Amino acid sequence: RVSLAIHAGTRLAVAGASGSGKTLLLRALALLDPLDGGQVRWEDRPVRRDGIPDFRRKVMYLHQRPALFDETVEAALRRPFSLGVHRGRQFDRDRIVALLGQLGRDASLLVQRAGDLSGGEIQLAALLRALQLDPTVLLLDEPTAALDPKTATAVEQLLEHWFAQSPGTRAMVWVTHNAEQAGRVAEKTLWMEDGRMKDAV
Repeated sequence: RVSLAIHAGTRLAVAGASGSGKTLLLRALALLDPLDGGQVRWEDRPVRRDGIPDFRRKVMYLHQRPALFDETVEAALRRPFSLGVHRGRQFDRDRIVALLGQLGRDASLLVQRAGDLSGGEIQLAALLRALQLDPTVLLLDEPTAALDPKTATAVEQLLEHWFAQSPGTRAMVWVTHNAEQAGRVAEKTLWMEDGRMKDAV
C-alpha cells in the first residue's frame, strides 16, 4: 500500500531500518520484480510489457552491491552500448575519464579487471556505467555504502552536478541509512517501516 509520485526535478531520500522494504521499493519502481498489486506509471501512463526496455533506459536502478562480468572496467562500461535499446550511441572514453577525475581517480581504473576491484570501486564503475547512458531517473540503493568518506562526498557532488546539468527534467531516489547524507542529497526524506511509507520526522 505504497503510493508515490516522482516528478521531474525531484530529489528524494528513502530511509528506514534494514528489512523495511527500501530495496524492494526501488526494484518495484524499476520493474525488476513482479508487483503483487498496483502499477508503475511513466508520464501518467501504465508501463506496458513491450515498453519495459525503453522504460529501463530512462529509469535506472543502481544496486548496492552491483555485479560486473569479470572483464576490464572499460569493457564493462562499453557493454551497454551493444544492447538494442542504446542503438546509435557510442562509448565516450574521454567523458568517462573526466567523470573519474571528479571522483579523484584516473584512467588506470579502466584497465583493471572487475574481479580485482574492491566493493567501493565496483560501486564507482556501476555508477559511471549508469551516468554515461544519461537516464532521466536514478534509483540509488546506498550508492556510497562501500566508499570511504572522501570518495562518498565526491559521489554526492558528482550526482549533484548530474542533477543540475538538466534542471527540472531529472529525478533521483536515494536510499540511505545516513540521516546527514539524506539531508545533503535530497529535498525530502521518506521513512519506510514494515513495507509502509511515511514522511520522516
